Amino acid sequence: MEIAGLRIALFSGNYNMTTDGANRALNRLVEYLQRHGATVRVYSPVNDRPAFAPQGTLVPVPSLPIPGRSEYRMPLPLPDAALADMARFDPHLVHISSPDFAAWSALKWARARGLPVLASVHTRFDTYPRYYRMGFLEGPLKAITRKVYSRCDALVTPSESMAEVLREERMNEDIGIWSRGVDRTIFSADRRSLEWRRSLGIADGEVAVGFLGRLVMEKGLDVFGACVAELARRGVAHRVLVVGEGPARDAFAQLVPGAVFAGFQSGTDLGRAVASMDVLLNPSVTETFGNVTLEAMACGVPVVAARATGSTSLVLDGETGRLVPPGDATAFADAVAAYVADPALRQAHGAAGEARSRGYSWDAINGAMAEVYLRLVNRRRGSA
Repeated sequence: MEIAGLRIALFSGNYNMTTDGANRALNRLVEYLQRHGATVRVYSPVNDRPAFAPQGTLVPVPSLPIPGRSEYRMPLPLPDAALADMARFDPHLVHISSPDFAAWSALKWARARGLPVLASVHTRFDTYPRYYRMGFLEGPLKAITRKVYSRCDALVTPSESMAEVLREERMNEDIGIWSRGVDRTIFSADRRSLEWRRSLGIADGEVAVGFLGRLVMEKGLDVFGACVAELARRGVAHRVLVVGEGPARDAFAQLVPGAVFAGFQSGTDLGRAVASMDVLLNPSVTETFGNVTLEAMACGVPVVAARATGSTSLVLDGETGRLVPPGDATAFADAVAAYVADPALRQAHGAAGEARSRGYSWDAINGAMAEVYLRLVNRRRGSA
């Protein structure tokens, strides 16, 4: 079988309700598949104000708002109408992208019909409770996740470091890599703008330490704040530049007094914002890849990141940035302070990161994903 003519039923917990790395990757994949002749039907919660137009045919599924995070919704078990829609579509493969109730329904439906199921792993959901004082939920969440993933034909995840975690946790035996690409028409060192920085009150000689992403606690906002406080205690001159929006904005603003909040940016404006940083500080440990890290690298910006899944597959410690122990605000401050003090080091590591980023092409990456689809479909047909 070839990509042309392939029918995929894709399940997402947030396909276009907000803008994040996972749904951007899924929409890029669907665009690639349809450009090559496949048909994709996407089953996902929807809202009244989607962040962008979806790729593929979007089919709403029942959902409930997540308490305290109303921008996200929890998909519920699929009703008869959704199952009938799937039957009419008659997919060759089911792709689930989050281990939720709708995905579980789709998994059981596909299993009953002998169809292959692929799960893509986009984030470490089991780590989220620790940021909301509910660490006791990590174990149960991991068990639920294993119940879903172990029944799939295969898993894909964006980085080898995350694949190693999934193997250690016995989530599945067939685990491959679906990496991430970077749009070089948007992310480039050429986008750097001193004029834009000045408009935000950042002087040309100031070192802008950037945060990039949704402002939610699981992105390590507390560690970022502790690092900035340590830099201030040491008298290390810098400015914090925050690019992004989210429900934790006010709480984060209290942790980084004096920071410049540039708000949500997209397209070429986002590229300009990232290229206008001098260092990206990414303390998150919930990522499976780290899109923001790759985007900063493409802009020639050195990255200081937690030694955690995703970042360890992108950042070469001491060459393109620094990897430090997760949660260690002192170590983060040491790394940032070294970049503040040494412009030549920033330039050298930024240039090395930009060179490394050139190996990430979206079409090549999504083409490899399509090959995984075809492998699973052909394997099922061969065993039928």
